[in-house]
Amino acid sequence: MTYQAPIRDIMFNIEHLAAMPEPDAAGGGIELADVEAALDALGRFCSDVIAPLSRIGDETGARLEGAEAVLPEAYRQAYAQFAEMGWQSLPHPEAFGGMGLPRAAAAAATEVLNAADLSFGLCPLLTDGAVEALLLTGSDAQKQLYLQRMISGQWSGTMNLTEPQAGSDLGRVRCKAEPAGDGSYAVSGTKIFITYGAHGLTENIIHLVLARTPGAPAGPKGLSLFIVPKFLVKEDGTPGRRNAVTCISLEHKLGVRASPTAVLEYNDATGFLVGEENRGLEYMFVMMRAARFSVGVQGVAVSERACQHAMQYAQERVQSRPVDGSAKDAVSIIRHPDVQRMLLRMRALTEGGRALAVATAGWLDLAGQGSSEAEDMAEFLVPLVKAFCTERSLEVTSLAVQVHGGMGFIEETGVAQFYRDARILPIYEGTTAIQANDLLGRKVLRDGGATARRFAALVADTEQKLLAGTVQGQAVAKRLGQARGMFETSLDWLLQTAEKDPNAAYGASVPFLMLTGNLATAWQLGRSVLAATAKLEQGEDTPFMTRKIATAVFYAQHILVECTAESQRITDGSASLGDAALTL
Repeated sequence: MTYQAPIRDIMFNIEHLAAMPEPDAAGGGIELADVEAALDALGRFCSDVIAPLSRIGDETGARLEGAEAVLPEAYRQAYAQFAEMGWQSLPHPEAFGGMGLPRAAAAAATEVLNAADLSFGLCPLLTDGAVEALLLTGSDAQKQLYLQRMISGQWSGTMNLTEPQAGSDLGRVRCKAEPAGDGSYAVSGTKIFITYGAHGLTENIIHLVLARTPGAPAGPKGLSLFIVPKFLVKEDGTPGRRNAVTCISLEHKLGVRASPTAVLEYNDATGFLVGEENRGLEYMFVMMRAARFSVGVQGVAVSERACQHAMQYAQERVQSRPVDGSAKDAVSIIRHPDVQRMLLRMRALTEGGRALAVATAGWLDLAGQGSSEAEDMAEFLVPLVKAFCTERSLEVTSLAVQVHGGMGFIEETGVAQFYRDARILPIYEGTTAIQANDLLGRKVLRDGGATARRFAALVADTEQKLLAGTVQGQAVAKRLGQARGMFETSLDWLLQTAEKDPNAAYGASVPFLMLTGNLATAWQLGRSVLAATAKLEQGEDTPFMTRKIATAVFYAQHILVECTAESQRITDGSASLGDAALTL
C-alpha cells in the first residue's frame, strides 16, 4: 500500500503551533510557502523512491561481508538521489551549504522520510545529530573540514557511546584515547549498538566517540569526545587512508533490519579531540537531545504509516452486516463501530504526536535565538516527545494489526513490519524510564517545579480561550482542566515525596511522564481547535478544519481522560509498588 505525506496537516501545525521566524525587509526569515514547497517535493520523493524500500529492506536486511556492511542495492541508489537533491541540508546553516529551514520544518521532513522507511531514515537522522554537535562544540577548523560534506550528505555521522559492559551507564565507558604527540589521539576500545556504524552509502563516516584520556577522572566526568573518521581526511578535504576502525559484527534485529547496527572495534584509530578534555558527555548531550527529539518524531512517522495502511484496508475489506441494520449485505469494516473507534484513536494519537513535536520544535527555535525561558520549556518538552510519542507508536501500530484482523499477523500484509520497527523506538537514545528520570530529576525537581508550573499555566491559558468559544472547544477545555488538575496534584506529590522517599518518586516517573505527555499533546490539540475554529469562521477549508476539531474532541474524551489513572498510579500506587518490590 502506498504512502502519502500528510502535508496539509503538517503545514497546519507549522503555521499555527510553531514559532516561525518572520521574513524581514532584507529578505531574511522563511516564507511558509517556501517551507510547503520543499516539504511537498520531499513528500513526493519519499512516496515514489523511499517508501518502496521499506519492504525490500525488511526482507533483505543488512549483512556483513568481511568488515563492510552491505545494504540492498536499491538503498545505495536511493541515497545517491537523496543526497543529490539536497534533502540532508534542509535544517542546517546556509554558511555550510544548508537550506536553513526552522526546526519545525526539519521535524516535518524527518517525519516524512521515516514514515516512508524507518531503516533508511536512521542514517540522515544520525548525521543531523552529529552536525548539530559539531556546530555547537567543534573548532572552526573542524567545522570547515567536516560540516559541508556532512550537510551535503556526501559523508554521514554516527554517535558512539555505549560499550558491552556499560549499556546506558556511560560512567562505565572504558574506551581509551592516548595522545599521539601530533595533536591527534590513538583511540582504542569496543563500541556497540552503533546505528549505521558501517555502510557504503557515503564515501566517509564521521564517528563521534566517547573515550577517556590518561588520568581522566572516573565516571562520566572523565569522558572526552573525539572525531574518528572511517577514512582520514587529506588536506584537500578528500578521504585518505582507512582508519583503524573495524566493524566486527552486525546485530540481528526484530525490526529496522536494513539499518546496520554495528559493533565497532577501535585499535589505535586516529581521533581528534572535540572541545576540551573531560567535557565529552556534556558535548554529546547536544547530539543526544537532537537524536531523542528525532526518535520521538520517528514514533509519529511510523504511526502515520500504520494509520494510512489500516485506513486503506478498512475501506477495502468487506465483512459482516452493520449492527444498525442499515444494509442487508456485508459492508466495509470501516462502517463497524469498534473499527471506527480504533481508527479514530490511531488518528488522534498520530496527529496529536505531530502537533506536540512541531510545537516543541518551535520552542527549540526560540531557544536557539537566545531565550532562556524557551530553553527551559524546550528541555521540559523534549523527553515528552521522545517517550510519549514512541510509546504511543507501539499502541498505534498494534491497533493497525488489530484492524487487519488475522491478516495483520501475516507478514505479507506489511502491517506487522510497522509494529516490529516501532518496538525499538522507546529504547533508542535512552529508554522511556531514562526519559522519565530525566524529566523528573533534571526538569522538575532541579528547579522546584517552576518550569512544570509554567507549563501548567500555559495549558490553563488555552483552556480559558477554549471556554470562550464553541461548544466543541468548551468540551476540550473541560477535559483539559481535569487533566491539568491531575498533573498539578501529581506534581505536588512528587515534589513532597522525592527528598524523603526517592524510590517512591522515581517509581512513579514513567506514569508522570505519560500523564504529562498526554496533557501536553491535548494542549496542542486544544490550540489546534482555536486555529481551526477561526479558519471555519472565515469559511476556509471546511472539511479539513471540521476534522481537526472532531479529532481533538475525540482525543479529549477518549485519551486525555487516561490522565486520571496515571495520577492515581502516582499518588496512590507507591505503597503497593514498594511492598510488591520486596517479593521480587
